[in-house]
Amino acid sequence: QVQPVESGGGLVQAGGSLRLSCAASGRTFSNYAMGWFRQAPGKEREFVAVIGRTSGIAYYSDSAKGRFTISRDNARNTVYLQMNSLKPEDTAVYYCAAAAWGLAPKRINDYAYWGQGTQVTVSS
Repeated sequence: QVQPVESGGGLVQAGGSLRLSCAASGRTFSNYAMGWFRQAPGKEREFVAVIGRTSGIAYYSDSAKGRFTISRDNARNTVYLQMNSLKPEDTAVYYCAAAAWGLAPKRINDYAYWGQGTQVTVSS
């Protein structure tokens, strides 16, 4: 298995930037597509970004596109989410997850292993 652990969340003001990291312990990190999801209060968990087993493919939600960048370093078993031009609407708990199936899936049920989440709060 792979066990993701997120870090890098915090409080930032609108327009600022934040870089989330996800260290995924396990022997087979490179075998998994890795995704970022978020859940705001009163909202369902939603897809943010995913990167394939290699860095050759990545997808973003409409909200994240143009502002967020997902990347991975397989040698360090780490995936990143660079978030720029943050908005109050980005406030949520952000989760890193490893996909159980698929090249670069976007659905929650396609992911088998989840981190504990890290809080991102964007003030007006």
